[in-house]
This record gives sequence, C-alpha cells and structure tokens, in this order.
Amino acid sequence: MEQNCFLACVARPDTDLTVEFPGAGIRSSAQLVEVSRLSETVLRVRLESDQPHTHRAGQYLTLFRNDGLSRSYSISSLPDEATLELHVRIIPNGQMSQWLASSAQPGDTLAIQGPAGNCFYTADNPTQPLILAGTGTGLAPLYGILRDAIHQGHQAPIWLYHGALNSTGLYLKAELEALAESNPNFSYQPALLDTHGPLPELILEQHKRLAGHRSYVCGDPGIVNLLKKRLFLAGQASRDILSDAFIPSAPSG
Repeated sequence: MEQNCFLACVARPDTDLTVEFPGAGIRSSAQLVEVSRLSETVLRVRLESDQPHTHRAGQYLTLFRNDGLSRSYSISSLPDEATLELHVRIIPNGQMSQWLASSAQPGDTLAIQGPAGNCFYTADNPTQPLILAGTGTGLAPLYGILRDAIHQGHQAPIWLYHGALNSTGLYLKAELEALAESNPNFSYQPALLDTHGPLPELILEQHKRLAGHRSYVCGDPGIVNLLKKRLFLAGQASRDILSDAFIPSAPSG
C-alpha cells in the first residue's frame, strides 16, 4: 500500500495492459533553485517541480538535461518540503556533475522522472530498531529516511553510520550531530576507513544481535552487497534489509 501497488496475481484485467518500469513515462518539468557545496566533492542540488511532490524520502528520480543527458539521484528531502533535494558527487570528467558544478544556473529548466525505488521509511513498526548505513552520497537517501522517521515519531533506537575513506569524505556532519543532540533515540557514527576500519566490521562489532532490526543500506555496490549478506547472516530477516546500490554510469557520466 505504501507504494500504491496491488497484487497482480489476484487481479483480473478486462482490457489490454501496458507494462513499464516504475516511474517510466512520468516526466515533468523542474527549475533549478540552488547548487551549493556540501563538501569538496558533493553538491547540494535543489529543484522546484512543476508538479506536486509524490515521492518518499529515500527514493530516487532521474534528472534530464535539455540535451537528453540523464542521471539518477536519490532524494533526501521530505515530501512536504518546498524543494526536491539531491546530493551529487562531483566526478572527474562527469558530464552531469561537472555541468552542475560549473555551468548550471538557478532558473535553468530540466526534466525529472520518477520517483522510483522502495528504500524508504514506513511507520508501520515504530518500535523496531533501525540501522542506516551508507558510503559517500549514500548518505543522501539515509538523511531523508532519518528525518522522515524522526518526523513520524519513531520510538526505537536509530543508528546512522556514514562511511568514508577519510574525514574529507564526510558531509552534513554538523546537521547530523545536531539531530543526535535533540533526539535521544538517534546515534550518529562517522565511520572512517583509516580510523574505524571497514564499515561492515564496525557495525557488526557494535550490534551483536540483529534479529528484529530493520536496516537501510546505500552507496557503493560492493559495500552494499557485503553488508546485506553480513546483516542477514547476523540474524536479520531479508525483508528487513532495504538497499539502494549506486551503480556507476559510463566513465564519462
């Protein structure tokens, strides 16, 4: 119900059907409101859509430039916020990220398609402990999921782990520390490879018993897949491990 889906196995169509991927064909216009730096390598991109927001924080949308170039980015903003917020990693020679970093201007018109994806918070079990783990801009969906859970009054502990090679890979640190200060059930852990070791090892060292927890895992595909496996082997039900692996675009992307 949260995704507006139905059980196809018990539905009986009375006309011909057209099947397409989630979000396909749903394209609208949006204006660029802001491009700012969250860190040396991460941009905050804010958009104002011509259509009402129908997304859930943690889903993703596809951004289209006027020449047809497209890239998908996770949504970190909540549905009731005035703008859509994306976090874009600046990639050397990346066509979209370099354009956003150096040439795009407020007022530029783009197209967006979506939302899509099932990695978002649902308020059906407010007493279920949550683990949020991500690397790089995998923080983008997690930041939205975290704020959505807090906004909806999640009661159980919430732990957020943001992994980076070193301190320059961290961003939104002050905002997350402030959320931890004002919400006693939320704990924020920056996880630096050169200080804390691999992200999966850090999480499993601090969480010995994971049965009954729900996890959201986002970012680098290798770490996402490893974490999903390790969390499952540590007792977490597969249905309670939601993920978004950021598959790289072509080298020039």
